[in-house]
Amino acid sequence: MSTRDNRESVIYRVTWVGLAVNVVLSAAKILAGILGRSGAMVADGVHSLSDMFTDIVVLAFTRLSSKPEDDDHNYGHGKYETLATIIISLALLAVGGMILYDSIRNIVLIAQGGTLPRPHAVALAAAVLSIAVKEILYRYTIRAARRTDSAALQANAWHHRSDALSSAGTTLGIALAFFLGEGWRIADPIAAAAVSLFIFKIAFDLARSSLGDLLERSLPREENDRILRIVCNDPRVRSPHRLRTRRIGANISIEVHIRLDGRMSVDESHAITKSIEHDLRERYGAGTISSIHVEPIKRV
Repeated sequence: MSTRDNRESVIYRVTWVGLAVNVVLSAAKILAGILGRSGAMVADGVHSLSDMFTDIVVLAFTRLSSKPEDDDHNYGHGKYETLATIIISLALLAVGGMILYDSIRNIVLIAQGGTLPRPHAVALAAAVLSIAVKEILYRYTIRAARRTDSAALQANAWHHRSDALSSAGTTLGIALAFFLGEGWRIADPIAAAAVSLFIFKIAFDLARSSLGDLLERSLPREENDRILRIVCNDPRVRSPHRLRTRRIGANISIEVHIRLDGRMSVDESHAITKSIEHDLRERYGAGTISSIHVEPIKRV
């Protein structure tokens, strides 16, 4: 199995596991929220439903991004994965906005003299279970994301973590309302509002990184310096310049000019550039796209 096929297989397997868990967990949380008279738990269940949506997005866009280059996409389809990450970040923003809106509405209700119903124990139990399940799912997904260098899978992992944090806020609010009485029921919407702000931060971080890739942002300076060191491994290579780098999904594209002795044969210069390309693929993966332009060393 090729590296590309293996990467796609890992992403699919992890995402299908997450989708199956989210289907069961969403239904359980919404049912527990209805039976347990907890609006926060119903909202938490809706949050898990959004995870199902992002799982489906990752599954669809991973298949597109893993397609090899063709006549219409000479650099492959890796940017589809970046696009998937942006869609997930927008989903996170929408979920955070819904949670914040619902929290503010309940806080205003209490401030105006209204009351929230006392939740039942089933809602509290569902919230605790959700934290455990989603944290396990986050760790499982983030490990695979780092192994495959998948931005979309990493975004999905953080969506799982945001659900765990949302459930933590829900658990705190339900627990205070359940054990301490009516005067503490405002803790539920306040905790949920705090969680929504964390969700916003995750969404903005993911969107900023992905937009940078779509807008052809260069790799970090330290990574460019590492590339130049690899290019100069051969002592015959002089004055590397006009280095240009960018990310294309999980892969990177590298363009650089080098200077070689003008008396060198075409065969020799070609062998040097092939060796450099091999070293770059060893460091950055088999999908690395490199273009090396050779110039003769000017002699005085």
